[in-house]
Amino acid sequence: MRTSGFYLATLKEAPSEAELVSHKLMLRAGLIKSLARGLYTWMPLGLRVLRKVERIVREEMDAAGAVELLMPAVQPAELWQESGRWQKYGPELLRIRDRHQRDYCFGPTHEEVISDTVRRDIKSYRQLPVNLYQIQTKFRDEIRPRFGVMRAREFLMKDAYSFHADAASLQQTYDAMYRAYSRIFERLGLQFRAVAADTGQIGGTGSHEFHVLADSGEDGIAYCPASAFAANVELAEALAPAVPRPAAGAAMQKVSTPGLKTCEAVCASLSLPLEQMVKSIAVVADGRFQLLLLRGDHKLNEVKAGKLPGFADFRFASDGEILEALGCEPGYIGPVGVDAAIPVHADRSVAVLADFACGANEAGFHLTGVNFGRDLPDTVSVHDLRNVVEGDPSPDGAGPLELCRGIEVGHIFQLRTRYSQAMKVEFIDEAGQPRPMEMGCYGIGVSRIVGAAIEQGFDERGIVFPPAIAPFEVAITPIGLHKSEAVRAAAESLYAAMKAAGIDVLLDDRDERPGAMFADMELIGVPHRIVLGDRGLAKGECEYKGRRDAQPSMIPLDGALAFVMGRLGR
Repeated sequence: MRTSGFYLATLKEAPSEAELVSHKLMLRAGLIKSLARGLYTWMPLGLRVLRKVERIVREEMDAAGAVELLMPAVQPAELWQESGRWQKYGPELLRIRDRHQRDYCFGPTHEEVISDTVRRDIKSYRQLPVNLYQIQTKFRDEIRPRFGVMRAREFLMKDAYSFHADAASLQQTYDAMYRAYSRIFERLGLQFRAVAADTGQIGGTGSHEFHVLADSGEDGIAYCPASAFAANVELAEALAPAVPRPAAGAAMQKVSTPGLKTCEAVCASLSLPLEQMVKSIAVVADGRFQLLLLRGDHKLNEVKAGKLPGFADFRFASDGEILEALGCEPGYIGPVGVDAAIPVHADRSVAVLADFACGANEAGFHLTGVNFGRDLPDTVSVHDLRNVVEGDPSPDGAGPLELCRGIEVGHIFQLRTRYSQAMKVEFIDEAGQPRPMEMGCYGIGVSRIVGAAIEQGFDERGIVFPPAIAPFEVAITPIGLHKSEAVRAAAESLYAAMKAAGIDVLLDDRDERPGAMFADMELIGVPHRIVLGDRGLAKGECEYKGRRDAQPSMIPLDGALAFVMGRLGR
């Protein structure tokens, strides 16, 4: 490819609305252009990257035995009503009507469509298992689309769905997809981690997320360096403390804390460690006002709380509801003396505390020296309600946990019969009886991978793409191409040789200053650069610089092709 015949449109500055590094650099490098909020045109440069990601994904899915198809993006409402998700999915589902006033949606995912497809054709256990995938545009009407392709409304996704006669067969394909995903991210050249995860809106049982590790990641990951344990913080279990609750050693006292409504402020005033403060979180679940108790230094895990009986749709109580139930404004509430009709749920770490502090249910006051069994009942229900923190013991017993940030780019689920039962996706088993098929679901955010790769690889000069997905493998940047016949001849010869060798090479044949050409090639993330100029050619040399190299080096011109091939690992 020559720049003169390519659409290269770089910017010196990113638009002001760009927040994440990947968003800024993708706009500056001309990979994407914004059309509307959360909608982007993939420009020729960005599309080259996207297609390289697609190719690797497609090759590994094919190798794992999945078969590609392509389903409609627009889906009839009847299928979503049949599965029960037409209303449950919420406002992210873009609902539309055709000219006949029939309801449709623009698919955010395709469980319903693939279930309808398979139930029409698969009738016998002899036809199972099957694993079908597509790479297709999805749409989710995000309330706050931001961060460029990282949280866009329209995006490119690989979604696969497998169907099985039994759970053992599903597990085999699930494991094969886990291995295939690992190979995909290894080939993409990304640092990643697979973690146990919550199934979320998709439903089902077992689930793993694949995260590209980056400080800007929205997801917290808990892992044990001494073992294979890794889980999304939403799912990672916080084990109960191994030590028993100490005996009460202090009398309960009411202390004045005017204007102090946060755990930090109260503990600072009373010279207490934050670990000895219990905060009460008022919620409404199953139509009832309830309290959740956490240690002052811990954060509520809403996913875990949502799994308590009756808490599927819980919400935080309003100030008015708190005042009505406890007779006190927020900031001073606590579990001591509450009406027996108000359920109280304590985190495991709270259940082993003694002589702790909490709100007194009176404005401007807190209690110290509070103990279970004496000052409040020992009958509160105890659960894992918090996020794990650095240093917590790993659930597998292998050592302490560490935390990092990740960008979710892949997710695999064991759906089991969540959709097949609702939509009667059945087969006839060996005994001649109808049974619902076991299902698996396997997604990869193809367009999101591009943004995640940039979040993991960039510097002050621009993008540092992994070689496997860089828009071009090599850039030839001749100095004085339009003035020197020697430079032109050398550039054309090397360009032709690299193309013949199968190298994805870009010849920058613009009449630009060398600094501008170098800046553009670094901005767009080309891994290898060859510079040709009269001075070097007079010595039979050219300049080579890897994208991560601090300084360029001179190499023999007649060995440039072999040198680059070596750097490319060919």
